[in-house]
Parts: sequence; structure tokens; C-alpha cells
Amino acid sequence: MLVDDNKIIELFFSRSEKAIAETASKYGKLCLSIAGNILSNTEDSEECVNDTYLTLWNKIPPARPANFMTFICKIVRNLSLKKLEYNRAKRRDSNITVCFSELEEILPDHAISKNFDDEEIGRVISEFLKKEKADARNVFIRKYWYFDSVSDIAKRYKFSESKVKSMLFHTRNKLKKYLIKEGVHI
Repeated sequence: MLVDDNKIIELFFSRSEKAIAETASKYGKLCLSIAGNILSNTEDSEECVNDTYLTLWNKIPPARPANFMTFICKIVRNLSLKKLEYNRAKRRDSNITVCFSELEEILPDHAISKNFDDEEIGRVISEFLKKEKADARNVFIRKYWYFDSVSDIAKRYKFSESKVKSMLFHTRNKLKKYLIKEGVHI
């Protein structure tokens, strides 16, 4: 049986190594999936997951995350993106490159949009997504946060791949209009 997140956090606070084991048991597959979607390399993905556990050990305490799963996902995602950036000199992952190029069209250039920092833009995007229908929001998040492929998203939600592509296209266009309306210069 899986341990409650609050109990895992308490294990970190008491500096019990069981905290890592319980985290791995409960969230290891999710972390490996996120890292794998970004890196497309088992060895690099496993390294990022292990680095995630070390980062958790170093951040808790003093941090006491309100949503442990989100906290972990953010760490593994950021570590994986840093590893991807490091690996880019060697190769390019087409799925991640496509994700970035799709979003590049709608996100601001910091040279142009100096009045919004990344955190503020993230807040505006979150507000936008909260107003979207659940299906569109979930598909968007799976593609651009978890870097799932279109085919994986289609299988997950039992949609055709063309429907997923269409949903992403429409959501990106709506997001672009929303960002402009909110004063984010693109």
C-alpha cells in the first residue's frame, strides 16, 4: 500500500532514508515517464530521476510542498530539460524540438515583452487553461508540460491523432489571442 504524501514529507523532515524509497515506490514510474518523454534515453532518464530524489532530499526540509506530486514533477521536468540542453550539442530530439517550435510562435520574446517575466507569463497561461474545457486543457498539458507524443495522448484519451493535433492547434491559437488580450506582446 502506498504511503500518504504528508507521511513521506515527514520522513524527509526526520531525515529517514525511507523517504526516498517511498517516493520512488509511489512516483518513480511517473518521474521516469516525464524524463523519458523529454530525453528519449533510458540511462539519462534514470539519472534525472535519481537526481530528482537527491534534490528532494536537499530541498525538504526546509521546503514543505503543498502538492508533493507537482513538486516532484517540476523537479524532474526541470532536471530533464537541463540534461536535454546539455545533450543538444550531440543530438536533437524531434518531439521536444517540435514542442518548443510550436510554442515559440505564441510565447513572447523577452526582448520585446520586457514587462512580463516567466512567472507572470506562467500565471497568465494557467488562468487561460483553467477556463478551457477539461479535454483541451489536459491534452495541452500532456503535450507541453509532460512532452507526451501525439500518439500517446490519443491513446490516453481515446482520441484520434488528428483530433489531438486539431485540439492542440486550436488551443495554441486561443492562447495566443488570450496572451495578446492580457497585454503580453508576442
